[in-house]
Amino acid sequence: MQNRRLSLMLNAGHAIDHMFLLIFATAVTSIASEFGFTRWEDLMPYSVGAAAMFGAASLPAGRLGDLWGRRPMMLVYWFGMGASALLVAMTQGPWQIAAALTVLGIFSAIYHPIAIPMLLQHSKNPGITVGFNGLVGNMGIALSAIVTGFLVKYFGWRAAFVVPGLVSIGLGVAFAFIAPRETEPPAKRTTRVAPMPQGELLRVVILMTATATIGGLLFNFTTNSNQQLLVERFAGVIDDPAVLGSLLASAYVIGSFAQIVVGRLIDRFPIKRLYLVVLALQPPLLAAAAMAEGWMLYVLLTGFMLSIFGAVPFTDAMLVRYVDDRMRSRVAGMRLTIAFTVSSAAVWALGPAVKAVGFQTLLLSLAAIGMTAVLFAFLLPPEGGAKEPTT
Repeated sequence: MQNRRLSLMLNAGHAIDHMFLLIFATAVTSIASEFGFTRWEDLMPYSVGAAAMFGAASLPAGRLGDLWGRRPMMLVYWFGMGASALLVAMTQGPWQIAAALTVLGIFSAIYHPIAIPMLLQHSKNPGITVGFNGLVGNMGIALSAIVTGFLVKYFGWRAAFVVPGLVSIGLGVAFAFIAPRETEPPAKRTTRVAPMPQGELLRVVILMTATATIGGLLFNFTTNSNQQLLVERFAGVIDDPAVLGSLLASAYVIGSFAQIVVGRLIDRFPIKRLYLVVLALQPPLLAAAAMAEGWMLYVLLTGFMLSIFGAVPFTDAMLVRYVDDRMRSRVAGMRLTIAFTVSSAAVWALGPAVKAVGFQTLLLSLAAIGMTAVLFAFLLPPEGGAKEPTT
């Protein structure tokens, strides 16, 4: 029972992580108007600090998780996310919100290298574990779209940070009671997985980091721009931001269930073949969406988000199969630092890119980027096993 409650808390943390990082992107039009910007695109670059620290802070977070303990790091996560969200709500200008979002990004970096190894530590079916975790994380994205939309509409953009911030602090208190104390940090444990040849492991880590980086670029570009894409392509059809937020949330929910399906398949079939199929869906869907409007655009948006979300579980599944639990947080932190830091460029470039070339060119560019991920995945070594090596 305790393990089940702990798993629920850790999965809830994933929803919080992704929700908080997208509140700004969802509310940016209202924030830009209050801060004196005539176009939302001009304010978007001020949020790059959050995306950059989401990656850069993953490495020290992972190291602290292995050497100090994962439970105390998760407590820092819960309370830090809540406090930094309240800090964002108190800002009065673009540079203040940039600084507060950067602090939020630092705390948000804790989740992935800490919580996911905690979830996988005793999992007999890592594929479904990471698949369900990904589903819940994407529900956070959906929550960001719908909750932020309604809070902004009825209470203003500051409430969109205050309410989730208080929820995070409350969950932190609950986690302190639910999570058992660790007898020793992971780095001092004696269990380990069967070794993989060093050269092959290095190849897997490099290629998975490359595909994860590209996946992060697509993830950041789409999740941070989909709200504004719907506003533009539904002009004259639906103009209510709350309704558009609900439509976007529905697309995220539909797309998120791909992670459950993918997770089950990962536990049964070789990863490389599955990964190639999922990645190959992204370029044509993004290219078609570049030309679509109205409801056809919505169908295609749901499709490419399904494929982007569906690609997420693969990296964590590879991690649990090939990396000793005593150092998983550090390896995850290293990979996430590279992938998330590079992909944070999407947040900085999004506003200027849309302003300069429009959504059509942006989506076609994303389709081309997606093709490179397919090529990297093709270079992964074949593997036939479907279960984690014995401990």
